[in-house]
Amino acid sequence: MKVTEHYEAAGGPLFSYEIIPPTRGSSVGDVLELVDALAPYDPPFIDVTSHSAETFYEEMPDGTVRKRVKRKRPGTLGLCAAIQYRFGIDAVPHLLCRGFTQEETEDALIELNYLGIHNVLAVRGDETTAAKLERPGRHHNEYAADLVAQICGMNEGRYLADLLDAAPSDFCIGVGGYPEKHVDAPNKTWDVLHLKRKVDAGADYVVSQMFFDNGHFLDWTERCRDVGIDVPIVPGIKILTSRRQLQSLPRTFYTEIPEALAAEVEEAKDEHVADVGVEWARRQAQELIEAGVPGIHFYIMSTARHVVQVAEPLHKLAG
Repeated sequence: MKVTEHYEAAGGPLFSYEIIPPTRGSSVGDVLELVDALAPYDPPFIDVTSHSAETFYEEMPDGTVRKRVKRKRPGTLGLCAAIQYRFGIDAVPHLLCRGFTQEETEDALIELNYLGIHNVLAVRGDETTAAKLERPGRHHNEYAADLVAQICGMNEGRYLADLLDAAPSDFCIGVGGYPEKHVDAPNKTWDVLHLKRKVDAGADYVVSQMFFDNGHFLDWTERCRDVGIDVPIVPGIKILTSRRQLQSLPRTFYTEIPEALAAEVEEAKDEHVADVGVEWARRQAQELIEAGVPGIHFYIMSTARHVVQVAEPLHKLAG
């Protein structure tokens, strides 16, 4: 099913999840165990992130330094296929603008279509450290709205080359949104209007970046509705599980940690920090459900243990 069909058919809020592929050379077993731990809570879909190539430097035995470029986390498409066909859970691969040409994107979409995976999340992606020389005749999507337009073109049977009798695809397209404003946006109004361009280009739903203050999300949702964004808007939640995340999450995701949460974490013993984060996320999710959100999208790094503590009681209430 398409993500939007899941929301339309739901009798209550849905709980979905986002995971990352294993690093190059690692076993996929740990990730599949994570999905296995989530399966009892009937996730309608699971997102799998995508990562462009990165530049790194390797010291050689002779003392010289060699510049290398590689993707540290390949395997998004393969992991999506495993999730969808091993667990019967719809998979949502992320497609990036940065680090991928339009031609590579079209090839990936064709493979997904062959696999019967018909949901994608179109994102611009983080700034890549790997400079990629494009061959003549190849292009890239600058913004997520451009990527959405490319996917919509394929849904209408338009490919990059002029193909006769080209079969249209049938992708449901999600995009990201920023309750606290994208770091590159000059102001909140500009940011919401930029999101509207993605929706006008053909996006079917919006999932938010993580936030820890529901007020940011509810105000942002109202701003979105005021400018005519009428697709489902789904809040994204990350459970804070360590003291170090008080600095790392704001630095990496440009999100604000509320004073009350930061104070609770600072006062807690090390072994109880995750308990504070779990309870905060549980209260967040409950308030959002009471506010009428279509579902909660949980961001997971490497373990399902903490998110299950939040999702299990919510799942029981929703059931």
